[in-house]
Amino acid sequence: MTTWLHEERLKAVAEVVRDSGAGRVLDLGCGDGDLFVRLAADPFLTELVGLDICRASLDRLRTRLAGCDAVVPRIDLREASMTEVSPDLAGFDCAVLIETIEHIDPGRLSKVENALFKGLRPRIVVITTPNSEFNALLGVPSHRMRHPDHRFEWDRAQFRRWCKRAAKAGQYSVKYQDVAGYHPELGGASQLASFFLDDVGACGLKPAACAALS
Repeated sequence: MTTWLHEERLKAVAEVVRDSGAGRVLDLGCGDGDLFVRLAADPFLTELVGLDICRASLDRLRTRLAGCDAVVPRIDLREASMTEVSPDLAGFDCAVLIETIEHIDPGRLSKVENALFKGLRPRIVVITTPNSEFNALLGVPSHRMRHPDHRFEWDRAQFRRWCKRAAKAGQYSVKYQDVAGYHPELGGASQLASFFLDDVGACGLKPAACAALS
């Protein structure tokens, strides 16, 4: 059972994926599959691949998939690190990392950046991470983080600096949104960034198609 905040994150990411028109999607750090099982029921997807380093989580996801109405023709689950670029996963339409990067040691984050934005190079990347500014509204003490496995939690300015640098290095553009609640001064419980390859417009399509929609 998911919390309301987590459900809002899942809805926000699924909406970005759906609106992008992506057919082939990577769920990096898929875990037990809260997002994965939702995407697996999307009739517009043609391929869905989940990566996670935890074998037990992948086993639980397989059990969930067996009991859900999965319609995606090609589904694959792999026990692997996000820093290990498999050639057959390069060039997907979309890659999603939902509440994942904060579990990575900051010293290894650059390896994930390189693998994602320079190795895999999906057309669109969707990343969510906690917004530390919102923690006080959740009753999280200032000296703690939301989860004991979190290696860091960024405020909105820190997240946007990282996104801007990663996007520039990989030749992506990026836009942001608050998700899972909103406070006029503190933002949302989570923050979402959508990255688009430079030949893809902010609407998720080629520039000409974006112009036709404007």
